[in-house]
This record gives sequence, C-alpha cells and structure tokens, in this order.
Amino acid sequence: MIRYRIADSMEDMGYRAADMAAEQIADKPDGVLGLATGSTPLPLYEELTRRSDAGEVDFSGVRTVNLDEYVGLPGDHPQSYRYFMQVHLFDHIPIDPANTALPDGMAEDLADECRAYDALIEAWGGIDLQVLGIGHNGHIGFNEPGSVFTLKTHVVDIARRTRIANARFFRGDPERVPGQAVTMGIGNIMAARKIVLLVSGRSKAEILERALCGDVNPLVPASVLQLHPDVTVIADQQAAACIEIPEAAMI
Repeated sequence: MIRYRIADSMEDMGYRAADMAAEQIADKPDGVLGLATGSTPLPLYEELTRRSDAGEVDFSGVRTVNLDEYVGLPGDHPQSYRYFMQVHLFDHIPIDPANTALPDGMAEDLADECRAYDALIEAWGGIDLQVLGIGHNGHIGFNEPGSVFTLKTHVVDIARRTRIANARFFRGDPERVPGQAVTMGIGNIMAARKIVLLVSGRSKAEILERALCGDVNPLVPASVLQLHPDVTVIADQQAAACIEIPEAAMI
C-alpha cells in the first residue's frame, strides 16, 4: 500500500519524515532505522538532530544500517557514505557508534562483507523503517535498472548516468566517482517493515510516476515498492506533478 504526503518544501519534507522516525523510535527504542545518503535526506537528519538536542527523541538504543557504500573509499574519505553520516547525523546525536553500520567498501573480501552485512541486519531483527530516495533512472540504493528483485547485499557496477549525477561530489568529474559500490539489495529493502520514500524536484516527476503508477518492472527498480505493504511517499509538489493521487491515499 502506498500513501502520500505532499510537502511544501525540503524542510517540510524533513519534518514529516522526522515525525515518522520519531514515532518509530518511541514505539521501539532499540529499533533499526535504514538510512540513506544524498541531499534529499539532509533536512531529515537536521530535524532529527534538533529533536535530539531538545530531548524529544532518544537515540541511545537506536541501531542504524545504511543502504550502501562506495568500493575503495575508506570511512574517513570526505565522499564516503560513512563520512557523510558522521558529519550530518551521527556526530550530533547520542548514538552508540557500535550501533551504526554501513557496508565496508574497503573489505578485502567483498563477497564475505556482503554476507556479513546481511547477517548483521538479520541479527538485529531486520529493518523497522527504511529511508529511501530514488534516482533519475529509478534506482533505489545502488540497485540499477535490471536488478534482480530478490537480491540481498551485493557488489554493483554503478551506471554511467548515476556516476554523472554524483560527479558534483567529485570535482565534477564522473571518472572520479568510484565504479562500484556495496549496496543492500532490493530483497533487503523490501523486507523492511515500513518504507519512507523522499522525493523532491521536477526532474524526478516522470520517474516517480513510472515507478509508482506503471508496471512493476526490474528496468525501473523502484517500481517494486508497489508490492510492499507499507510505503509512505513524502514528495514536494514538483516531484508529484505527474501523479494523480487518490484522495484516499493522502495522509
């Protein structure tokens, strides 16, 4: 089931997503949040930090697992996703570092790292709330078009279009963007009990419509979300411009 919230701004989007995360933490203080990187979730992390500072959210027992990490970037590299999470969230909230997990893109045996990451998620009881964004080609995590829906954590070759989109973080040069990543698979994502998809901007409108209103097709990986029982889409007016949302689906 897909439900929609239309946000007035990026800040409003972050506030609404923070409401969901805070509710999840209140219901299950030792629950597992699945987190994402990129510009879209930044207002969410800023709002969670504010609420933590205000004593409104208690992160002391929370555990987190991130969607992905670049292969070949150590955790202290400014463009690694570990570094991103530290700078934008973990360094600002009272969370146990042992409870913040990302794939290790520097692992000598990446296949073993993928198995270990899946085992960790299982040992922690699975993901309670997964935060997602969507790429211009419909990818979720680094699951590019053509991804098998049942795959769990695996190594993926990053699509050229995605490397071009991410080049802004690498001096504008797509060749500087790592060619591979370790990513949760769609199997991991779909096993999450709840999913919140954050989408902003007119450039995402067509792919969001294809993903949520078109056929379920591996060529649009995010289309698999139509099969999940509990998805909330928080989008701004521009991103939702191509979707006719039934009134019953609005929350």
